[in-house]
Amino acid sequence: MSVHQSVISWQRNPHESEAGTYSRNHQVMLNGGQQVNVSASVEFKGDPNCADPEQMLVSAVSSCHMLFFLAIAEFQGYQVDSYEDNPVGYLERNDKKGMEVTRIELSPQITFGGDKVPDPKAISRIHTNAHSNCFIRNSITAEVTINHL
Repeated sequence: MSVHQSVISWQRNPHESEAGTYSRNHQVMLNGGQQVNVSASVEFKGDPNCADPEQMLVSAVSSCHMLFFLAIAEFQGYQVDSYEDNPVGYLERNDKKGMEVTRIELSPQITFGGDKVPDPKAISRIHTNAHSNCFIRNSITAEVTINHL
């Protein structure tokens, strides 16, 4: 078991462009004093210059998948030289007449080096194992797909 914490800090300020409402901007403090400026998404009166919680969720899923992919590839003797992803999450209406991130699409682009380079079937197996082991993916109800070829 491990424990994960952050600090969320918000103070009332007027909204920058809409009179009569408040700013959604706040800060998230992470390990090592890292600070992330966060707001609601633009569609919900947020600041387009800040990350939004949905982006952070999508990024967490992608990051978790990547970390498992790297670990599995290394364990199997493959050298990953680079890994880049442009994940996309979809905030949509659900059956309960609310909104939720219903699906997340990962599109990793991976470059291998070294003497042992995996074939497409091996890469697919590594993705399958990373997908099934990813802690974040296992913690959410959104469908996560991986477009890797």
